[in-house]
Amino acid sequence: MRFPNKEIVEQLRREFPIGTRVELMKMDDVQAPPIGTMGTVKGVDDIGSIMVAWDNGSCLSVAYGADLVHKI
Repeated sequence: MRFPNKEIVEQLRREFPIGTRVELMKMDDVQAPPIGTMGTVKGVDDIGSIMVAWDNGSCLSVAYGADLVHKI
């Protein structure tokens, strides 16, 4: 997996500010919430992962370049 550069991380932080509501579209992880699960963005870390508090109680982050969410 490639990590994004600083500019991309800053762009993600502008696109997904804290409090943004998202819907899970794709996540390749055995512990992933079901596709369609909604959640609230808690921040974007330094490697571009979007940290989400999922409505089902999960807190698995959205990995840059691997997973996909849609802003609601």
